[in-house]
Amino acid sequence: MDIIKGRTGRRIKVVAEPEHDKFISSNDKEMDARAVEAVKAAISKAKFCQKPIVRYDIQTKKVYVEYADGDRKYID
Repeated sequence: MDIIKGRTGRRIKVVAEPEHDKFISSNDKEMDARAVEAVKAAISKAKFCQKPIVRYDIQTKKVYVEYADGDRKYID
């Protein structure tokens, strides 16, 4: 488990997958699963409507906007 500071100065616990059972209840697991599915649905809907999608590139550690035609514009 890692503890990081958010922008507001609050501490955030980041729990790795193997440690989920120690820190996260079954209700929290269900809520996490629902949140993941909600994000997938929102991205799918945005793609269908040909709206731009903001993503994070893990390799370059930069945020970019992906347009319907596949173009990417990195944000500074």
